[in-house]
Amino acid sequence: MALYGICSSALFLLALVGSSGGVAGKVLVSVPDVVEVVEGGTAQIKCSFNSTGLSNYTYQHWLYLEKDVRTQMSYMGPDRDPNSPSLLDTDYKERISVLPDFTLVIRDVTLQDERPFVCQIGAGMAGFAEGRAELHVYRAPELPVIKASSDGILVTSETPEKIAECLSRNGYPAPNITWYKGQSPLHPVDDKIRVETVLTTESSGLLTVSSTLYSLVQKQDRDALFYCEVNFRMPGSDRMMESDRVNITVFYPTEKVTLVIESPQEAVKEGDTVTLFCEGDGSPPPEYSFQRVLESKNGEVGLVDMKDVSGEYLVLENVKKEDSGRYRCLALDPNNFDSDLEDEVKISVNYLESIETSPDSSVQVSLGEDLLVQCTASASMPTAFQWKKQGELVMPGPELSLSNMTYEMAGQYHCAVSVLGVPGLNGSESINITVRGRPHIMAKQRHVLVRENEMVNLTCEAFGHPAPVITWDADGSVTHTRESHRVSSQLSVLATTELLESGVTCNASNSLGSSDHTIHLEARVVVATTTILPTVTHTVDPVRKELKAGESKGVLIVVIIVCILLLAILGAVLYFLYKKGKIACGRSGKQSITNPDDQRDDIVVEMKSDKLPEEAELLQESNNGEKRPSSDQGEKYIDLRN
Repeated sequence: MALYGICSSALFLLALVGSSGGVAGKVLVSVPDVVEVVEGGTAQIKCSFNSTGLSNYTYQHWLYLEKDVRTQMSYMGPDRDPNSPSLLDTDYKERISVLPDFTLVIRDVTLQDERPFVCQIGAGMAGFAEGRAELHVYRAPELPVIKASSDGILVTSETPEKIAECLSRNGYPAPNITWYKGQSPLHPVDDKIRVETVLTTESSGLLTVSSTLYSLVQKQDRDALFYCEVNFRMPGSDRMMESDRVNITVFYPTEKVTLVIESPQEAVKEGDTVTLFCEGDGSPPPEYSFQRVLESKNGEVGLVDMKDVSGEYLVLENVKKEDSGRYRCLALDPNNFDSDLEDEVKISVNYLESIETSPDSSVQVSLGEDLLVQCTASASMPTAFQWKKQGELVMPGPELSLSNMTYEMAGQYHCAVSVLGVPGLNGSESINITVRGRPHIMAKQRHVLVRENEMVNLTCEAFGHPAPVITWDADGSVTHTRESHRVSSQLSVLATTELLESGVTCNASNSLGSSDHTIHLEARVVVATTTILPTVTHTVDPVRKELKAGESKGVLIVVIIVCILLLAILGAVLYFLYKKGKIACGRSGKQSITNPDDQRDDIVVEMKSDKLPEEAELLQESNNGEKRPSSDQGEKYIDLRN
């Protein structure tokens, strides 16, 4: 190492001697002024030279400077392989290399590598020269963190108050911090805006910057958003990061107080819960108190403090019309004693009362009379009237006019009253109307079809007031039902021959008279009809008798169809022979039909009548006006033989 240094010094002196000897020549070394690299990255510092006159390359050195002390890092000469320069024993030996074109490569760059590096080249008789490059190392800071002041700031303060603090950690080199309110940058202004910056070097060599903003505030700043902008340099470009937006608490005196009815939103009526809300425009909100303003007839005004007040709310439950009047809210703000901080609102409680009918709750009228009922009410606003019965509208207006009263018109009527313009404020009063008169029988049964000696139910229904009593002129089981002035009676009686002749009479009576009604019983006439159904009898092959019930259903269906076709053919043949006169029907009801061969088959058609003997006799009398013997009225046989 020492020998190498002596040789280098000798070469350096020889170069100086050669230069001073007047040999024409000059060496120019070119290196970049600044080389930028990210911490942990790889830096490359290029070095090249030009020489004029008689010159020849003899050596190349790389050196670094630390507090103006030069330290040689590498050596390359004509006697060395360009790919294997000599690396001296320094802190950089394990992290550097020199390329054949003299480029210095530094790996795993640290913050301590930010220093000047020197490229020195000797060119024989032309002398030597060197170039100096500055290595700059960068590290992007972390995202900025902003913290707003937790204390409220008074607008009346005469000195700037702390707004927020912005912290940018672990960057290199130190970034610049700019403050913004909304979109406008904030710059220091005497006695209005001040920024304090503190730079801290961490143990790692990285830098942390803390910036604190102080400013005067105004009332409108309560909605303003503050943030900080961090500007820093990275290789090849300038970059920027922004913090979150923060809002600050601004204190300002109350200048105005507003009292409003928060609920209900519609007109106030009796029974409502009324909520009053008082709000001042100061920050922090002032303390509130409520009063009711009392006015007497002679104009004197009194104040009543309201209890059960919760902050800025006053709640009045189940209000009455007596609660109508003026209510006042007063605000106490320690930051403003000069202004009259109060407001008031008027509450009008709508009411509906004294609903009455004339006549009152009950009235009696005679059947056929006219009736007029008046309905009145007392309310805070105009009202609307409706008369209803069983939920159905009878007529609008305060008057109920009924003409020619009938029992059906009796019942309970309701006068429904609503206050116009006040939803939900309504009421009603009812009146019960009774119609007096002698009984009137309704739902009359005039003729009832019965069979002699069977039980029959008869009904008689009557209206009247007082409620009528119903009686029957026949003995039987009687059931009564009563509903108001309507009575219904049901008689269960045996329809005897006497009742068929005389009928049954019901009588409805009360203290004002009676009414009768007769129900006529009529014997039910039975109309008989005769239906002749053919019965077919034929012999069956013995083999078929042995067919089992479990045979295929398809075979059974085919057999049925064939039988139907045979019956149809047989009927057609009989009808044809009858028309031709080949068949003569005797009184015995049985005839034999023979063919030329005088052969008989096994088919016999039996025709039976399902009529009763009485009906059969009527049919016989209607046939040619003659009555047939009873022996000829039972069965008819037609023997069909071949």
